[in-house]
Amino acid sequence: MIKPLKIYYWPIPFRGQPIRALLTYVGADWDEADTSHVREMKDLPVDRQAGPFMAPPFLIDEEANVALSQMSAILVYLADKYRLMPESAVQRAQTIKILADANDVLDEITLFGGRSMWSKAGWADFVSTRLPRWLDVFERTAIDHGVTESAGTLLATPAIGLADIVSASLWYTMMDRLPAIEPLVMARAPIIAAHAKRFFALPTIAAFDSQQKLVWQDLYCGGQIEQSIRTMLNDVGIDPA
Repeated sequence: MIKPLKIYYWPIPFRGQPIRALLTYVGADWDEADTSHVREMKDLPVDRQAGPFMAPPFLIDEEANVALSQMSAILVYLADKYRLMPESAVQRAQTIKILADANDVLDEITLFGGRSMWSKAGWADFVSTRLPRWLDVFERTAIDHGVTESAGTLLATPAIGLADIVSASLWYTMMDRLPAIEPLVMARAPIIAAHAKRFFALPTIAAFDSQQKLVWQDLYCGGQIEQSIRTMLNDVGIDPA
């Protein structure tokens, strides 16, 4: 019997979202550790962990004897395992670049994992400069590869690949869980917004998303970090000018 994959991550979307979306898309069987086991694994001395890591997400693939941390590394591993990485060196590099960009966006919107909480001035700068520029980066990528609001894959691959799953997970989740941000995404990056919504409209992905919302409702990244973001959205919004 093939042993399922095991994912260690908090009960929130955020960095776990593209991993779960990928596994759902390919129809993989996986188990998800409960919160107490995530904490237990995270807090073990490094020499007692299944694989050395600082914080989740963390993947164990018992069948392949793999234990791996870091969202990007996990996604590249799974994409290779399930043939979602392009074959050309250029497209593989572009995929990894998109992964790095997505990770940077997640770092920036949470002020690098909550090292500080948002101030009104800091948030106003973020939503007027940094976030629009990130949207421009993703939108330019889509346009350069012939994506339209109704069709296309992010790197012009014949089928959906890791780049599509990562971009869609990043922007759809942000728009859906933080709906005050959606108008900015739609206005600045309409092709990327449509691309994300197309992926999450796929039947298996839509069912996955609906199940998440039943359990987690509109949670995005959780805790004080999410409270800080929502306070800024209420008090400052996305158009501070």
